[in-house]
Amino acid sequence: MELLKVKAQKTKRVISFIMLTFGSILAAFALETFLIPNTILDGGITGISIIISKLTSLPVSLLVLILNIPFVYIGYKNLGRGFLVRAIYSMILFSCSLSVFQYIEAITEQMLLATVYGGVLLGIGVGIVIHSGGCVDGTESVALVISKKSSLSVGQVVLLFNLVIYGVAGLIFGLDRAMYSLLTYFITFKVIDLVSEGFEQLKAAFIVTEKGTDMAKEIYKRLGRTVTTIRGKGLISGDKEVMYCVLTRIEIYELRHIAEEMDESAFITILDVSDIIGNHIKSTQHVGRKKLGILKKGR
Repeated sequence: MELLKVKAQKTKRVISFIMLTFGSILAAFALETFLIPNTILDGGITGISIIISKLTSLPVSLLVLILNIPFVYIGYKNLGRGFLVRAIYSMILFSCSLSVFQYIEAITEQMLLATVYGGVLLGIGVGIVIHSGGCVDGTESVALVISKKSSLSVGQVVLLFNLVIYGVAGLIFGLDRAMYSLLTYFITFKVIDLVSEGFEQLKAAFIVTEKGTDMAKEIYKRLGRTVTTIRGKGLISGDKEVMYCVLTRIEIYELRHIAEEMDESAFITILDVSDIIGNHIKSTQHVGRKKLGILKKGR
C-alpha cells in the first residue's frame, strides 16, 4: 500500500513537470511568434523585459530570467520550497524557449490577429503553468505580499502594475501599441480564467477532514491563512471537522499539497469568491504566532 502511494506521488510529480514544460514552451511560442515581433507587450516582468529589449537589443530571454530572480525569492519566502523548484524550472524553460523561438519569423503581421491568437495561446500556456504550481512571471508573488500588507487585492495590484507598463509602452512605442497590449492582457486574463481554475484572485476552500487542527496549523504556517473550524458529522464516516479558508489562486496548489501530506482522505471543495468584506484573507504582522493555539475558534 505504501509502495503504491509513493508510485502515485511520483507519477503525479512527473505529470506536473510535463505540464509545466508544455505550458512554458507554449507561452514562449506565443510571445516570440505573435506578440514581440508586432511590439505587443505582455504584462508583468515579461512586459518590462520586452521594453528593455526593444530599447537596448538585449535578448528578452536573458532579461526575463535575470529580472525574475528577486521575485522568485519573494515567492519562495511566501509559498515555500515546492513553489521555488517549480518556478525555477518553468522560468528557465520559458527563457530557453524564448531564445529558440526568436529565430522563427512572425506568423502574422496583422495586429488584430497577433493580439487575439497571441493572447489566447499565451493564456493557455500561462494557465497550464499556474495550474501545475509554477509561474513564468514573478509579478504575482510580489502582488501577494503587497496585498497582505494593504487593502488591495492581488488582482488589483497586478492590474495597476500592468497599467504602468502599458502607459510607458504608449509613450515609447505609440498609443496604438499600448492599446493592443492592453487588449492582449484582457484576452490572456480570461483564457487563464478557463485554464487554471479561474483567474479570480479570491477562492474559498471547504476542507472536510479528521485532522483539522493539525492541518489548520500547517495552512497558517505555510500560507499565513487563518482557518475557521466547524464541527460536522458524516452520515457514514462519523465525526469530522469542516474547515473554511479564503486564499488566493496561486496558493491552491500548495493547499492541495498540504492536504495530501496531512490527510489523504480529506475532501476539499474550491469555490469562487466574488467579494470580501473585511480583511480576513489577509495575514497581518500583528496577528502573531499565538493564533496557532486558538485556530479552532476561527477568527
